[in-house]
Amino acid sequence: MIAYATACSGSGGKAADPSGATMEITVSAAASLKGSLEEIAKLFNEEYPDIKIAYNFGGSGSLQQQIEQGAPVDLFISAAMEPMLALRDKGLVDPGHNRPLLLNRLVLITPKNRQTVTAMKDLSRMHVKAVAVGQPETVPAGAYAKEALRHEELWDMIEPKAVYGKDVSQVLSYVSSGNADAGFVYASDASKSKDVRIAEEIPPSFHTPIHYPAAVIRTAKHPEEAGRFLEFLRSKEAGAIFKRHGFFLPEEAL
Repeated sequence: MIAYATACSGSGGKAADPSGATMEITVSAAASLKGSLEEIAKLFNEEYPDIKIAYNFGGSGSLQQQIEQGAPVDLFISAAMEPMLALRDKGLVDPGHNRPLLLNRLVLITPKNRQTVTAMKDLSRMHVKAVAVGQPETVPAGAYAKEALRHEELWDMIEPKAVYGKDVSQVLSYVSSGNADAGFVYASDASKSKDVRIAEEIPPSFHTPIHYPAAVIRTAKHPEEAGRFLEFLRSKEAGAIFKRHGFFLPEEAL
């Protein structure tokens, strides 16, 4: 079952029809976007009180699979290009939607009060028992982490210690609770928690560029309204919110 976190529409303004009912669009988005998108929905509803946003957050690969299986989704925002390209190849999104909405960075984090891990090379040491990583097959952050570890020839040593999360939020929880000695999340996720510290910023050259593409789904029930929300996500106002949550805009160099 898909669990939705719904942003309430604002009050006032002209309703979508004479009965006063609002229109709801479903947005499936990478878990790392939760805080910023919920804030943006409130701002969007001030301008469009007749359009309600229902969010479905999760790992991008899992969301891709849900869409392929017919989940009722209007707009998809992925934390990697691959899930979006897979949907494009199946004719489920407009092939022109390949431009990234946002960029991000991968970081290695540890519990705030643990100083024994300062870089990826420390993960191979005996005192490190558990390393939290997003499931590489369905969580882009996990795939990026695996790439980075392979780049440094560390993956074979780290894999036996890996504790897999269904999305970056779960990885962050493993580390912040102390159930993992370290973990890989996005810079935007690390900035949200007071219980973790960034041990190392992973060089972008160690992995595939972290792009967040967005596209309206071809089977969308409300494609016009979904397109309107996508346009709003590219606005200056939304960009300021994304940046405050630790994301980077496409025009910014990493």
